[in-house]
Amino acid sequence: MIARKQLLALSLVVLVALAGCAGTGGNDSDASNGTPNAGNGGSANTQSADSATTGGQERNALAVQQRALIRTGNLTLEVENFEEANANVTRLAREQGGFVSDSSERVHRNGNRTWTTGKIVFRVPAENFSMFFEQAKRIGEVEKSNTGAKDVTDQLVDVEARLTNLRSQREQLRGLYKNASDTEAVLSVQKRLSDVQGEIERLEAKQQSLEDRVAYSTVTVRMQEPRPDAETKTPEQQSWHETGVVAAFLDSVDGAFVMLRAIVVGTAYLLPYLVVLGAPVAGIFVWRRNGNAQTPANQSEPVETKSAGETVEDDESDESNE
Repeated sequence: MIARKQLLALSLVVLVALAGCAGTGGNDSDASNGTPNAGNGGSANTQSADSATTGGQERNALAVQQRALIRTGNLTLEVENFEEANANVTRLAREQGGFVSDSSERVHRNGNRTWTTGKIVFRVPAENFSMFFEQAKRIGEVEKSNTGAKDVTDQLVDVEARLTNLRSQREQLRGLYKNASDTEAVLSVQKRLSDVQGEIERLEAKQQSLEDRVAYSTVTVRMQEPRPDAETKTPEQQSWHETGVVAAFLDSVDGAFVMLRAIVVGTAYLLPYLVVLGAPVAGIFVWRRNGNAQTPANQSEPVETKSAGETVEDDESDESNE
């Protein structure tokens, strides 16, 4: 049991050592392969040197052709109409196989005047970067333009080498995990295997990000409409006596129409309330008026009531007179 634990620990140490030496192994191998044999003749050495030089040049040319470049561009344009320009540049990007990654828009105000500015971030295939950038310049008047490229070939090569080494370690650790018999050894190998797997996933994500940025270039287009002259006074800033006669008359006409419209709109708003509240008030007013009109008519012809005695006396008086 002790011998097995020692063997397992030794295996882990060897794996860690291999991980550190993986980067230098290729260089040592190249150096050993490149050492000429002392027993060979001068012509063989010359041919080897020529072939090595030719092979090195071919490898360098191939490396130059396969350089991984992240290309970016920034473009600032002044356009007459932001919405129209935005639609045009977006259409150009889609025609080149690209898409909108991010966008923002803002409307500015100066008195009663407005102008729009905005930013659109496009991702276009790297092979169509130059064509799209040149076409986008024609959308408006170019105020600022710049492009850049970042070489990430070495980063991708380094990431790929580390991934290859870590994947090899993962396979060896899986073999040790299957052969481990005691709990301590299983836990130790499992922890190391989890660490290696996490590092592999992190490097794969980095590799994917770099490859995506290489495959699709980023172009940031900023557009803005002409800004109104700051020195021009707005109507709110002008004094009344600075206004022209025609402008004053037109303003008055506009004011009259605005007032008339306000009256009509206000009446439309108040009409339901007038109907609901005015009907009872009108009814009460009519009722009181009718009551006041009937009261004097009843009082103009008073009815005289006589007692029975007075009636008899009146009758006798009438008979005597006859």
